[in-house]
Amino acid sequence: MTDPNQPYQQYAPPPSNVGWAVAAVLFFWSLAFSAFTHSSNVYPRWAMGDFQGAQYASDRAKKLGQIALWVWVAFFVVLIAFYVVFFAILINTSTW
Repeated sequence: MTDPNQPYQQYAPPPSNVGWAVAAVLFFWSLAFSAFTHSSNVYPRWAMGDFQGAQYASDRAKKLGQIALWVWVAFFVVLIAFYVVFFAILINTSTW
């Protein structure tokens, strides 16, 4: 049984989420710098005993990768919409 007065101990570091940092490189590279920095700070913070800081760095790397993915999806949707409108106007104004 654990003593509730003892500080919380975490035995395994949180995931570094370096995969999300790689996703940031692929989809929106400007967020990748911050994502890689946060993902590389997970283990050193955990090793120093900063469990909350390690968890924050892990969560932040994941969040930045997800933001990069959503920015890419939004850009792709806008690009497709542009092409649909462009070709609709082109077809509508052409005289065959």
